[in-house]
Amino acid sequence: MINCSGIIDTHAHYLDRAFDEDRESVLSSLREAGITAIIENAIDIASSEAAVALSAQFGHVYAAVGVHPEDAAGLPSDWLSRIADLSASPKIAAIGEIGLDYYWPEPSREIQHIVFDSQLTLAKDLGMPVEIHDRDAHADILEYVLRYRPSGCLHRFSGNLEMAKAAVDAGLVLGIGGALTYKNSKKEKEVVRELPLDCFILETDCPYLSPSGYRGTRCTSDMISVVVDEIAALKGETREKIIEVTTETAKKVFRL
Repeated sequence: MINCSGIIDTHAHYLDRAFDEDRESVLSSLREAGITAIIENAIDIASSEAAVALSAQFGHVYAAVGVHPEDAAGLPSDWLSRIADLSASPKIAAIGEIGLDYYWPEPSREIQHIVFDSQLTLAKDLGMPVEIHDRDAHADILEYVLRYRPSGCLHRFSGNLEMAKAAVDAGLVLGIGGALTYKNSKKEKEVVRELPLDCFILETDCPYLSPSGYRGTRCTSDMISVVVDEIAALKGETREKIIEVTTETAKKVFRL
């Protein structure tokens, strides 16, 4: 496993079935590799409860609780109050993963908007940061960001430089992960070059989005090291500086 001393993975999914065979050993080994903290992001009520339990089991794991846009349909009538109750648990870092996803035709955009709006309101009422999912929904996501001005991050940022500047001006930071290392990630590379380093936090979205050199394999938090190298090259900075600044930003945003 790669040495990752001081790194925080702000967006992971270790409850995914890809880790069913070795979840505990992987999380333990990541701690030994130097990962300072991991934020396990939920996608629905059940995974929110499981994320809270996982954070209680591992000292370096924190939880984000919430409903992902792909899981926005068919929610029980008390879904929001259950998320609110879970948000009071120890080691809750954010309301997440929430947002909009227009890649698939279902759930409908109307349902996604209702669920997203409700969770942004909840986060604002609780004074909590959010982890926002944005897939093919840049304009609508930015409209919500400008309306609510939440703290937190745009996960797996894939917008252009103009959107990046608007989101940062509104108070968000940008989640940067393995996609930055892909050859066709021209917009992401421009954003990293042009914005100050303290606008970014590191993430994986594991087990998905493995960086270059690991494509086709299960992603784990230590692979962020490849992303650190890419950011260092784009910014003309050392690895140590990239880790120092992104870690301090993550601690501040998620109150770790």
